[in-house]
Amino acid sequence: MSDIKRTWDRLRDDEKRKAKEELIDFFQNERDEEIGVIAAEGILNFFLQSVGNKLYNKGVEDAKKAIESRYDELRYDLDDLLDI
Repeated sequence: MSDIKRTWDRLRDDEKRKAKEELIDFFQNERDEEIGVIAAEGILNFFLQSVGNKLYNKGVEDAKKAIESRYDELRYDLDDLLDI
């Protein structure tokens, strides 16, 4: 496999392998369809390309909000320590 990562492909190789296995299992168990590794990789790539960046950006936005919230709490805690 190529070491070149697409901008929407942010999964490690082991994560991609696990996701493909889960897709194969899902199709077998939920849809009673048998798909192979190539089909699973195509489906995974489609979803990564169509929503991967949106999910990544949402995660970054959530992390920023959490950090900003914690920063505000720390500022208030430090203000309480001031000897006024």
